[in-house]
Amino acid sequence: MTQTAKKYEVVIGIEVHAQLLTKSKMFCSCSKDYYDSEPNTHVCPVCLGMPGVMPVINQQAVEYTVMTGLALNCDIPERAKFDRKNYPYPDLMKGYQISQYDLPLCKDGWLEVDLDGETKRIGVTRVHLEEDTARSTHKAGEGGEGYSLIDVNRSGVPLMEIVSEPDVRSGKEARLYVTKLQQILRYLGVSNANLDEGNMRCEPNVSLRPVGQEAFGSKVELKNLASFKAVENAVQFEIERQTKLLEAGEPVAWETRGWRDDEGITVRQRGKELAEDYRYFPEPDLPPLTISRAYVEDLRSKLPELPDAARARFTNNYGLTPYEANLLTATRARSKFLEEVVAEDAGEKMLARAKATSHWMLGDFARLLNASNLEIEGSKVRPADLRALILLIEEGTISNTGAKHVFEQMFESGKAPGDIVAEEGLTQISAADELGGIIEKVIASNEKPVADYKSGKEEALKFLVGQVMRGTRGRAKPDLVHELLKEQLS
Repeated sequence: MTQTAKKYEVVIGIEVHAQLLTKSKMFCSCSKDYYDSEPNTHVCPVCLGMPGVMPVINQQAVEYTVMTGLALNCDIPERAKFDRKNYPYPDLMKGYQISQYDLPLCKDGWLEVDLDGETKRIGVTRVHLEEDTARSTHKAGEGGEGYSLIDVNRSGVPLMEIVSEPDVRSGKEARLYVTKLQQILRYLGVSNANLDEGNMRCEPNVSLRPVGQEAFGSKVELKNLASFKAVENAVQFEIERQTKLLEAGEPVAWETRGWRDDEGITVRQRGKELAEDYRYFPEPDLPPLTISRAYVEDLRSKLPELPDAARARFTNNYGLTPYEANLLTATRARSKFLEEVVAEDAGEKMLARAKATSHWMLGDFARLLNASNLEIEGSKVRPADLRALILLIEEGTISNTGAKHVFEQMFESGKAPGDIVAEEGLTQISAADELGGIIEKVIASNEKPVADYKSGKEEALKFLVGQVMRGTRGRAKPDLVHELLKEQLS
């Protein structure tokens, strides 16, 4: 339990909305792939909220929601229903949103995060399904009067809401929770879960109460959080803001506040609604859902391996460190890449090649991906190519230094490593007579390092080895260069 100023306990519950990767919208056949489309081009009478139209439930969206609930250790009740949630915002074309209230698809689950070397369990109250709203864009007019534009493309996109228990106690815990949740959604393949694109939205509810008090304090909901860093910073700012108010004897307003990332502050948007303000009632145009146990178990059998299980397997089966395993299982694509590289191996060879693959993936490969703003699945380097490169190193065909150059060429062109080695003549030099002339030139042109070595400074020999490697473009065997240099210098 984290305490603020040792007087107040921080209590945080988090609502996460994630758009689902279905082909069509929640209650109509419009395409949900509206991103970068012209405004109001993915619309029909249903998502425009025209009178007399009838919604039809997207079965795939229900399936994805139940799968998410199972991955979050939820109970799946046998009955669920949709409800009308009424509120008067212009981004609701019908004047209400079809959501779920008292009978959600999933409830009473949990998710675990690693917090400072310990595991913390955060409860999941519910996972329910609803439709997204239209998107409002606010403009400033020439005379200073503002106006708003509505893009209905987003209206009706399947939106899954995951509501946590008030178990989070700091900005850091909030960040860890939503990061882990994003990872699970991506492993399941049910959502892109990108905060910066708006298809995953995190809304922490922050309150403080005196230590030992059972009743919750006034709740403040935070919006406009477009990154995990923003989640942590916004929560931390709000904790400090509420602490100052309570210390000054002032009340904390029950409200919704927006996060201004450029200023690092929260600002009031509106008063916070209560459940009764939404006037929920059962959606009369949709039937209740009966979720059979056979259906649930069928979906459970189709769940992929989830991040925690993959991480444990990478440490147990491949001999990787927890740090390596954590990074290599951060996405399903990364873990699949490594496994394809070592798929043909077993025993000690598998362990050695898994370690070598980890070295490349977390080193040069990660550096080039970051510089190109790519994920591993968008790279031209295939698992078979990285495996071939590792085998060339093992066989002594190329040196480690030469391999770095080859890998950069692989990343740039997508060519196989063997082809690059042949084209550029990068086969490793392993004959002493081929190296003799280069070593003589290096000794002749580096008098001071030679003198330093002869006076007992071993570090000077490493410099000379490096010069020979440079002269051979990394093609020489370092251990042979080391041996020949010592021989000539003595």
